[in-house]
Order: sequence, then C-alpha cells, then structure tokens
Amino acid sequence: MTVAHCKALFLAAPASGQGKSTVTAALARYYRDQGMKVRLFKTGPDYLDPQILKQASGQPVEPLDLWMAGEAYCQQALYEAACSADLILIEGAMGLFDGEPSSADLAARFNIPMVIVMDVKGMAQTAAAVAQGLARFRSDIDVVGLIANKCGSQRHADLIREALPDDLPLIATLKRDEAIALPERHLGLVQAHEVTNTLEQKFTQGVAALIEGGLGKHPMMKDLQAVVFHAAERLKRLKGSQGVKAVKAVKGLKGRRIGVANDAAFSFIYDANIRFLTEQGAEVLFFSPLSDRALPQVDALWFPGGYPELHAAALAQNIEMQQAVRAFYRSGQPMLAECGGFLYCLERLTDMEQRCYPMLGLLSGQGTMRGKRGCQGMQTAPLPEGDLRGHAHHRSRSAGTPEPIAWGRRQRHAAPGEAIYRQRGLTATYLHLFFPSNPSAAIALFSQKADVVERRKSAQVREVRVRDTYVGGE
Repeated sequence: MTVAHCKALFLAAPASGQGKSTVTAALARYYRDQGMKVRLFKTGPDYLDPQILKQASGQPVEPLDLWMAGEAYCQQALYEAACSADLILIEGAMGLFDGEPSSADLAARFNIPMVIVMDVKGMAQTAAAVAQGLARFRSDIDVVGLIANKCGSQRHADLIREALPDDLPLIATLKRDEAIALPERHLGLVQAHEVTNTLEQKFTQGVAALIEGGLGKHPMMKDLQAVVFHAAERLKRLKGSQGVKAVKAVKGLKGRRIGVANDAAFSFIYDANIRFLTEQGAEVLFFSPLSDRALPQVDALWFPGGYPELHAAALAQNIEMQQAVRAFYRSGQPMLAECGGFLYCLERLTDMEQRCYPMLGLLSGQGTMRGKRGCQGMQTAPLPEGDLRGHAHHRSRSAGTPEPIAWGRRQRHAAPGEAIYRQRGLTATYLHLFFPSNPSAAIALFSQKADVVERRKSAQVREVRVRDTYVGGE
C-alpha cells in the first residue's frame, strides 16, 4: 500500500449532539465491511469517542489537535496513516467553527473535504440554509455534502434535498431511531468495553440505516474518489517537511518499566501516549487497581483518568493494592496521577450518590462529584521538567488539598487553571497530559526519582495527615 491510494474525509457538525460519532462509526464499519482498511482520528482531546471508533474500525484512534499536539505531529500522524490505510475518517469536535483551533482550522490546514452531519428534527428547508451557511462561512474549507440525522420521512428528506444547491448534495439520511444512538453518561459516551455487544448491534443497525438512507446508492459515496481527495495530493508535499519525517526516538526511557492503571475505573488513555512511552524504550505493564492485589515490578506508575467514582467501593475494598501503591509512593519513584487518578490519591472520594469512600491518602484532601457542573478546557502544565500540554474535563471538585507547586495555564485567558501537586515522586493534577507535546519533559517525568530525604522536611506537616490514612503506617 502506498500513500497515493489513500483518501480522506472530515465529519463535522453545527454543534455537539448532532450524531457525528454515530455516523462516523457507522461509516467506518461500512467501509471496513467493504474490505477497506479505515484509519480514524478524533479532533481535539477525547477519550470516549475514540474507544467507540476503535471498535468500529478495528484500528487505533488518536487525537488530532493543532494546539495540544501541534501541526507537525498532526502532519506526521496523517502521513503515516495514509501510507497504510485505504481511507482516513476524521470526526470533528463540537461545532464546525468552535474552539481555537477549530475543526475547520484542521480541515483547512490539510485541505480535507468535509461532510456536515446535522440533526434535522424540527426543520426542513432551514436545514439546507444552515448547511449552506456553514459551507460558505469560510473560503478555505471544502464542504462536499450533508448527512441528515433524525430525518422523519422520505418527504422530509426530499424537502431538504430540493433546497440544497447542486454542489452541496444530501448524501444520506438516518431516521429518528434511538436504537442506533450511542449510550451516554455524565462525562460523555459510555466506554466501549462496557457495552461491546450493544455497540456491535448499533454498528450493524447504523450501517443498515445509512445504506437505506441512500449512502450506498449515492454516486458520490459509491466512488469515494468523487467525494474525497487522494491523501497524496496534500500529504506527499509534506513528506520532506519536518512534520512528516519520522521522529527519532531518543530512547530516554530505555530499560524503564512503567505500570499503567487500566481497568473500568482508569481508562482515559491516549493510544498516542502509550505509543510514545514504548517508542522511547519503556516497557508498559498494565494493571488493575480494581482487581489486582499487587503491583507489577515497575520503576514508575501512571494512574490516568477514568470513572473511579463509579467503582469507589471496590477501590476502597482492595486493601492489598492500596498497601502496594503506598509502599511504592514511599520509595520516591515517579508517579503520575491525572484527574480520576488524582481523586484516587486523595484521602476520600464522594460519589454521585453522596456516598463517601476512603482512597489512598497519598495527598491530603477529598474529592466530591458534583452532578452536571464541571470544568473543561485546554491548558498547559508548567512542570519542573518542562511544559506539557493537555486538557481538563471533570465533574468533581477537590478540597483540603496541599499547596500546589503550580497552576495550569489556560489556552485563552489569564485565570489560573488546574492545580498541580508534587509530593515525593508523585505528580497529581486534574489535567490530562499529552506526552508528545514535549517529549523531553515527559521522559523526565517518568525518569526522576524523588530525593526522599531532601523532601521530607518540606513535606513534614502534610505527611502527618497522610500517614494516618496508611494501613499499617510507614
């Protein structure tokens, strides 16, 4: 397979909740069933949608974000995908022009044609007007068609089709059918591994609905070449650029064994972060704080985000794992705890039903879930090792925590972002970090052992509170 054979298409929408993930997953499965190798990307920071898209396509799904990952990274990711795939599908984030940078910015940078996915319930010709407004809003994007979601009838579809210009056709429709909608909870879509059989059924139904709605019949979608550009047309000229050259791994983590919490409670993990660690020479060992009774033999630990609030009772009951993690913490070896992992490191966690459970107690303080109100946004973490970019997205608050060593820098305004804590070898924060945004800082974060003797004096007051929560003490 050469890059010249690959094509690409960008799925965008006027707003969140229009059905982008459902349509993108159905398209991926549709073309996969045609024998094509489909590579999917998700615009912006997201852990849940990629899980669904990965199951639909059977291939890894990584984020593309011009700010968090950088233009060079996005170029290289697209080029590498184009070298091995038949089709690249990119799911946008929020509305087409929302955010800085937006989905439109990403599509324009790489000249990727776009299809608009729109919930057309409650409108007909107006849907055509909105689609035309989106398509004509900027001259540097190429919108090639509309997929109408929640279309009520054939007559409904005809009204939209007749109101659209010839160069912006109605490619397909989906009926109003909750049977194909993807399941959600308070942070977004339900994790794929929790509903595998349900998703397979929804993929099948979604593909059938798209075909019935005209996807397979439309001449533009029968011949992808008529809808999407050959990736080589844009990417071949990037081949010699800095962004597409293979990044030479410095192997700064060679010989390091990194334990990564990965189960139903901790699963917000970018495939790109795991790939980064392994390319830098690390051996990644997954373990479960829910079911395992001991840690693997490792030199560093990473507790990513997830849903600890849904599994707080089981986490609290696994005393052996708590003891093992506390012993590792006392050793001063590097530990990173992000969002849900940060909550796990506190003394207590109160779940959505206001039930309170003891956690690790490595940091003083408690976490409390707070319903639908939350915090999200892109931020830079100014760590002692260097700046790492990432994002926040949580529905909890913390209180009674130690003095932070720094605060995240928000992307677009001066208000302090998320607190960043450093105690012994532990770095803890609500922020989800994207390791490739600063390779040297990420390598240092998992390499440097804390000097426990030097830290003990400055941490003495805080340690008194934490020590009381240890099972068996120090």
